[in-house]
Amino acid sequence: MGEFYVGLESLILEKISKEILSWPGVTTGQHRFGGTEFRIGKREMGHIHDDTLADLPFPMQVRNQLIDSGRASPHHILPESGWVSKWIRGEEDVSEVVELFRMQYKRLNPPHSII
Repeated sequence: MGEFYVGLESLILEKISKEILSWPGVTTGQHRFGGTEFRIGKREMGHIHDDTLADLPFPMQVRNQLIDSGRASPHHILPESGWVSKWIRGEEDVSEVVELFRMQYKRLNPPHSII
């Protein structure tokens, strides 16, 4: 059972990464606190910890809208900051996580906001 679960997690991260990395200018690497970080130029779009938690920084107004609408939760460590967290419980959350990264991509990279 455990091996299947680990494989499922890897598949989820692979699906999310494949979509995000298809956008022009996006790169990935190891995040300084662990996990996979996605960047546009020198700016961090967000990161994913252990295939189960996505963290993304937004302006407070956007952060509040995301939390009020239920699309994200306050950041799991810094709940009063502009960061939000999105728990990834299964494949059903992949599209929601990708959409949060898409919002971030459009915000940080306006010329490519057509994705």
